Amino acid sequence: MRKNKMETDATVQKLLSTARKHFTEKGYANTALEDIVTEANLTRGALYHHFKHKKGLFLHTFELVQKEIGERVEKEALKSEDPWQQLLLGCQAFLSAAVEEQNLQILLIDGPAVLGWDVFRLIDEQNSMRHLREQLQDMKNQGYLKPLSVDAITHCLSGAMNEAALWIADNTDKENSLEDTIATITNLLEGLKN
Repeated sequence: MRKNKMETDATVQKLLSTARKHFTEKGYANTALEDIVTEANLTRGALYHHFKHKKGLFLHTFELVQKEIGERVEKEALKSEDPWQQLLLGCQAFLSAAVEEQNLQILLIDGPAVLGWDVFRLIDEQNSMRHLREQLQDMKNQGYLKPLSVDAITHCLSGAMNEAALWIADNTDKENSLEDTIATITNLLEGLKN
């Protein structure tokens, strides 16, 4: 029984890592399931058994990317004990991760288009936005923020960072674009201080 679970987990991980590579390099529309199963040395039957269809495989890949980025944001934010610094470190970690080649296509380009805005936002809510909301709520509870809606701040900041990540990715000078974006977000957040 245990061996079957380990084999199943190994198959799923192999399909996800291979799919992530293909979705990153070719985008969703240009990725063929046959290429994924061939490279993973598995059958179409195995893919359909675990993911049902291409969109199901993409959904799981997207969730994996979201989870990884959420964990990275949390890890970076916890490098400081100062709430403002945590917020800025988390924003910077999100932007840095979102524009990385293995994340951008899946997270911000194909994610909303393939999954639709409702599913995209739900998964974003469960990962990156959840961490952001928790940080902002803690800051508000501790008196660091003006008495504004944490939900409104969360959505505005999240939307701004998603758009900024796309802008950074399109820029030839990503390093300076990231620095400019962090400086801008820092100034925007100053207006929220209590």
